[in-house]
Amino acid sequence: MAAPENTSPSEAEPNEKTPPVYRDFIRKIIDEELASGKHSSIITRFPPEPNGYLHIGHAKSICLNFGIAQQYHGQCNLRFDDTNPVKEENEYVDSIMEDIRWLGFTWDELHYASDYFHQLYDWAVQLIQKGKAYVCDLSGEETREYRGTLNTPGKESPYRNRSVEENLDLFQRMKAGEFPDGSRTLRAKIDMSSPNLNMRDPVMYRILHATHHRTGDEWCIYPMYDFTHGQSDSIERITHSLCTLEFENHRPLYDWFCDALEIYHPRQIEFSRLNLTHTVMSKRLLLKLVTEKYVHGWDDPRMPTICGLRRRGYTPEAIRTFCEKIGVNKMDSLVEMGLLEFYLRDQLNLIAPRFMAVLKPLKVVLTNWEPGKIEMLEAINNPERPEDGSRQIPFSGELFIEQDDFMETPPKGYFRLSPGKEVRLRWGYYIRCNDVIKDENGNVVELHCTYDPQTRGGQSPDGRKVKGTIHWVSAQHAINAEVRLYNPLLTVPSLTDLPGEFLDYLNPDSLQVLKNCKLEPSLADVPEGFRCQFERLGYFCCDPDSTEENKVFNRTVTLKDSWAKAQKK
Repeated sequence: MAAPENTSPSEAEPNEKTPPVYRDFIRKIIDEELASGKHSSIITRFPPEPNGYLHIGHAKSICLNFGIAQQYHGQCNLRFDDTNPVKEENEYVDSIMEDIRWLGFTWDELHYASDYFHQLYDWAVQLIQKGKAYVCDLSGEETREYRGTLNTPGKESPYRNRSVEENLDLFQRMKAGEFPDGSRTLRAKIDMSSPNLNMRDPVMYRILHATHHRTGDEWCIYPMYDFTHGQSDSIERITHSLCTLEFENHRPLYDWFCDALEIYHPRQIEFSRLNLTHTVMSKRLLLKLVTEKYVHGWDDPRMPTICGLRRRGYTPEAIRTFCEKIGVNKMDSLVEMGLLEFYLRDQLNLIAPRFMAVLKPLKVVLTNWEPGKIEMLEAINNPERPEDGSRQIPFSGELFIEQDDFMETPPKGYFRLSPGKEVRLRWGYYIRCNDVIKDENGNVVELHCTYDPQTRGGQSPDGRKVKGTIHWVSAQHAINAEVRLYNPLLTVPSLTDLPGEFLDYLNPDSLQVLKNCKLEPSLADVPEGFRCQFERLGYFCCDPDSTEENKVFNRTVTLKDSWAKAQKK
């Protein structure tokens, strides 16, 4: 199913039959600039730093940047802002590319900030020659001290008034590797009394003797993000540089560099980032979860990473729809995880074939079933898609049902199996429980039941009503599986303003592993990533840990929002 697209005014003018198309503030700006002739085409970019795996928050930016390019028949580049060799790796580059493709997008051009290192160096020299940059010998701690605070102005570095010649010489020697890490920086000469801390002589270059994932040891000085980003946008002729709200205070610096260098000047526009309840959206905190083994890697299905969501069974269509529906604005807000799950259920309901699986098996013996007899029952694959047809499932005299579908002393209103009561087996027969077999500890281990041979397909010829329908699998034909049940990563909706360490709020029940689950044999050969519905239980996905002997399935999402209901109790 393709992602919903916004429609431009030329494609759908509002009238009595066509409702007005919602235009977020970014698209309104683009519409106005196209109408005025400022731009004849639109070029956006998605510029991740390759220092970690993308998460659902990045998906919002991906959908926005690539979506606008598609909508306006423009161009969207993928650019890796790789200016910190200490934290960046090719592993992250490869994963980011895979995630973007999986979400359904293709970049027009691929760039790296490191492609521009020589040009950035030349521009830095230009600013030195113009008297707008200088080499500073203050340490990092001293630089922060001289910077001042929001309430007090900064003070000028004692090295601020070095001559152009001295600055050029020192900067060239920095590049040549003469000085140790942290001993000198190149800073822009702007205004140490500016109310915007970013404008108080920001650092442009630092010394860092580290091997870069692309340029190797060619460089030992690396540009800072603020000196790289706007100029990279300029080189690529980006029309609209879309970034999240934390960069709003950086925009004056973005503009200052472009103006000081007298180069093409893109327009930076900020929008609110995505914050989801009951999860972590900080790369730093996600890295901590991975490195300290609170989760099983970046693609752990509990993680909000795109690869984690993919492994859990999320669809790109559901994520794209979610990103479209939450919209784009300038106000930070907390979005309920339940909203993302709503669009996921909506998508999976349409595409996921249905199967029967028993997660906590309880054996049922049909005492009046002919020994050795096997019947094949017809089951519909997906009632939402008749074209998906049906399958044959084996039925025998020994079955597994869910432990939760039997109660020895049921309360009023209980419609599942209990002594002396009947239930309908999905696609099968009515059965009645006659005897309950227990072990030495009093635990129920087996049920002896009889079936009504006149009720095949779940219909009674005498018209008697059975309210309860339960799922089952044939014991003789069932395949073994491990099923992993996932719940939210955090016990609280948000970590904002909470005391203590974020680890204090990790949900100890975020993962429950069930062994010895029983699945219908139709699932024996499904591939990794196969999504389906286990009837009455939820949507599940076949995990890469599966083997021929033991399938592993991850619960993608329940059929209903059981977590939210539990939290209200």
